[in-house]
Amino acid sequence: MAEVAGLAASVITIIELSAKVSALCLDYSTAVSNARADIARLRSRVDNLAATFRAVQKLLLDDTDGQVLQTARELVDPLRGCRTVLDQLQSRLDSSKTQRVMHRFGLRALRWPFNSGEIDDILSRLERHEQTITLGLQVDQTTLLLDIRQRLKRISIQPDDDASTTRNTFFMVPFERDPDFVNRPDIMMWMMEQYTGPASRMALVGMGGFGKSQIAIQFAHYIREASPQTSIFWVHASSETRFEEAYRCIADRLQLPWRNDPNVNVLGLVRDWLQREEVGPWLMVLDNADDVNLFYGTPRAGNDCVLADGNPTLLRGKSSLASFLPKRRDGTIFVTSRSLDVAEKLTGSHRAVCRISAMDDIQSLELFRNKVEGEFDEDSAAALLRALDHIPLAITQAAAYINRRAPRISVRTYLDDFCKSDRKKGSLLNSDAGDLRRDETVANSVIATWQVTFEQIRREKQSAADLLSFMSFFNPQGIPEFVLHSYRDDTSGHANAHEDKFEDDLDVLRGYSLVSTTAKGGVCEMHSLVQFCTRVWLSQVNNTEQWKRVFLLAMAKHFPSGVYETWPICQMLLPHVESILDEGPPEENQQQWTHLLTKCAWYLLVTGNYIAAEDLNEKATERRAIIFGEEHSDTLTSMSNLALTYTHQGRLKEAEELGVRVMKTRKAVLREEHPDTLTSISNLALIYWHQGRWKEAEELGVRVTELRTVILGEEHPDTLISIGILASTYSKQARWKEAKELEMQLLETRKAVLGEEHPDTLISMNNLVSAYTAQGKWKEAEELGVQAMEISSAVLGEKHPNTLTSIATLASIYSNQGRWKEAEELEVQVMEISLAVLGEKHPNTLSSMVNLAWTYRKQGQYQKAEELGVQAVKTSSAVLGEEHPNTLSSIGDLASTYWEQDRCKEAEELGVQAVKTSSAVLGEEHPHTLTSIADLAIIYWKQGRWKEAEELGMQVIETRKTVLGEEHPHTLTSMNNLAFVWNDQGRSQDALALMQHCFVARDRVLGSDHPDTVSSSITLAGWQE
Repeated sequence: MAEVAGLAASVITIIELSAKVSALCLDYSTAVSNARADIARLRSRVDNLAATFRAVQKLLLDDTDGQVLQTARELVDPLRGCRTVLDQLQSRLDSSKTQRVMHRFGLRALRWPFNSGEIDDILSRLERHEQTITLGLQVDQTTLLLDIRQRLKRISIQPDDDASTTRNTFFMVPFERDPDFVNRPDIMMWMMEQYTGPASRMALVGMGGFGKSQIAIQFAHYIREASPQTSIFWVHASSETRFEEAYRCIADRLQLPWRNDPNVNVLGLVRDWLQREEVGPWLMVLDNADDVNLFYGTPRAGNDCVLADGNPTLLRGKSSLASFLPKRRDGTIFVTSRSLDVAEKLTGSHRAVCRISAMDDIQSLELFRNKVEGEFDEDSAAALLRALDHIPLAITQAAAYINRRAPRISVRTYLDDFCKSDRKKGSLLNSDAGDLRRDETVANSVIATWQVTFEQIRREKQSAADLLSFMSFFNPQGIPEFVLHSYRDDTSGHANAHEDKFEDDLDVLRGYSLVSTTAKGGVCEMHSLVQFCTRVWLSQVNNTEQWKRVFLLAMAKHFPSGVYETWPICQMLLPHVESILDEGPPEENQQQWTHLLTKCAWYLLVTGNYIAAEDLNEKATERRAIIFGEEHSDTLTSMSNLALTYTHQGRLKEAEELGVRVMKTRKAVLREEHPDTLTSISNLALIYWHQGRWKEAEELGVRVTELRTVILGEEHPDTLISIGILASTYSKQARWKEAKELEMQLLETRKAVLGEEHPDTLISMNNLVSAYTAQGKWKEAEELGVQAMEISSAVLGEKHPNTLTSIATLASIYSNQGRWKEAEELEVQVMEISLAVLGEKHPNTLSSMVNLAWTYRKQGQYQKAEELGVQAVKTSSAVLGEEHPNTLSSIGDLASTYWEQDRCKEAEELGVQAVKTSSAVLGEEHPHTLTSIADLAIIYWKQGRWKEAEELGMQVIETRKTVLGEEHPHTLTSMNNLAFVWNDQGRSQDALALMQHCFVARDRVLGSDHPDTVSSSITLAGWQE
């Protein structure tokens, strides 16, 4: 038994490996355009291999007499060989996780690791191993599962009888095989298991156009070849007339007695004949059995009959159509249906029903390749197949259209037309090319095919059709159920729609495969083409505007305000509102539309999506000004939000103009103490802060903080925002003690009131980190900085502006500790994400460039530092202005890069400009100004102008002692620089004493391993010698 267990384990491993290799092939097929044929061949071979081994697995599970044990030893080698090939495949396909990750981020193209010759060899080896295993199992007389032909032959063995209708076999399938048919192994394997199992009925359920009938045709032809003794009948079940017509054809073909007797019910005659024991095995395909009322509705009037001793006996009364379906041990009814309800009723069990979906990428591309004549661009084809949701009928329809109009129409032009407009898409999807393998009474276009289903649902259950109409306006993925309840609330006037009614309606749509629910629950999904065709159907019955209105009102009602606690719901709903935000609203719903715009815009703003927030805020401002007037509170709210958006985008001039206008209007209309007016004042203080106008920012900050404390309370979120702006203003003015006190107080309050993970709390953490950094408290700064970055990344995401600020702050801590490589790694990450998310002109992006340039310079990478520095100065001067503190900082850093390369003349020009502008704009004692003066002193020292260098150096030291403190790192750097000036002036003892003082202080403040400390130590040792 151990050997059998080992065999079973090997089979399971091969099945799992096959699935992994198939999934990897699927990944490559979407990313690699030059090897899709080989990828398709390999994936098809692996999928078929998995299907074979699933059959082997079932065989092992069903084995009761131990016969498999005899073959276990013989199969070990081929099983091992099969597994080895699959292991090698997986290893090469997934050999470079780095390459796959880089491809995901768009940094390197993914490459298919095999050539066609290698694929041929792999396929040959797999096929050889599979055949060996198959033959081995046949020797064990277990061909029941692996050799379907033999099994079917055994099933069809009948006792000899007289030559009559009961011994003849009939093939009544009106369709030829499709030479372009694409096999779906999982479905075909399920069908064979059902067909050869004990169940006498089975069904395929799926939307129209998903390929149910085509699979049934293929299956019928396969059974005909595999089991010639089996009769096969095709019954069109789309209507009672067609059902009766099919049965009458069967009666005629079988030449049943009494079939022409007007008193005999042919339906009962055929049923009873097929139920006779002496009749051979049969398969009946019941195609397009979609209408539950057709089979289980009002019973048919007329006479039924039963065969008694070979003679018909009439029964008076009524019978449902389902009662005329024959039941026999070796007879099988194969149903195709769009309705799960019908399929389950006809088969009697949900286990006998297989729900089919659209094709996967490989299958759909294979079908398209089979259908389209000539060569085509596979990238365009892949994009088209995605647009068509990989639905077989849509693919066949598109291929026929392209073939008819080639060479004027290519795959690319068809795709362009399809995506151009809804009108053109509707025209293409309504094109009917005809298909000899489809019922002539059934439409061949996607739109017409699905509209049959829509109308059927409307007739069966109007409320389910209403739900379908409502859902057609959502994004196809992640449709939230809690919003869907509004389809009844807003149309029927019932505020509390019953849950069971909703569940009933949703179940109808799921039963027709129009809607699916996800494993996590609470959300639904639809195919985008189903939604589009539903909207076309609504347009034809003039109901589009009604359901657009229902959708708008539902979204305006359910979309949250955008505060932090509602972010998950906002994120869930945002993809669904995008389409309606792009369109203008109906006249009577403009207020609800602007209300929705405002809420969406606020969520986008606070989550860092500034461009989208700007677009929505501008739309809301413009429309509200028209509806309400410019002084209306709603209009002013939109204007205020737009000004705040401009602020975050670094468009400070526009932000100031709009912010001042809103504040003045609110003061006049609402008075200064109104919360909305206070918000305007607070926002204007923030604008001044970003402009470097810190005195003005402080004045407004103090005023709004005092008023909010009195009116709203000390712990109100708005009051805390004001305190945060005020603390940042103190920090910018180098009032570290006041800033730190406020920041610590603010952080503790926000933790208590809002929670540690709230975005406002994270802002406070970052600000406190900056305060620690400014004071040279690296240990405290790093601990809090790492914590802030980790929480921000988890809560806001790695690309959120606040997270980028956290990362940049941590990078500056590393820089100040001389950990250049760690700093560089983080700064590169920040700059790249900032460029992608915020754009090259955003102040945060410019700061990231300056920071990285400084780190490059510290590592001696002057060329890189200069390139970034020049770009930062140029962009900052254009966007923020030449007098903005950020611009001045950029100029000072570029000057430092020049003097590090001994380009003193260029460095002096920039240095003098930075000192003059900083002194005038920021004041002579501002840290930025002092940095500019210190940089100019170094330039003079490099030029040998020691007297001027000494004067500026002394000035910087004294001022920094007063402003920053005697042991602040910047103060110590000034001392270090002055010591070099004195040494070059010949004042060696003064220089030595100052360097000694600098070294001791740096060792105490920065640590003995800090580069600045090491530099002082080396210099000191050299001078002492």
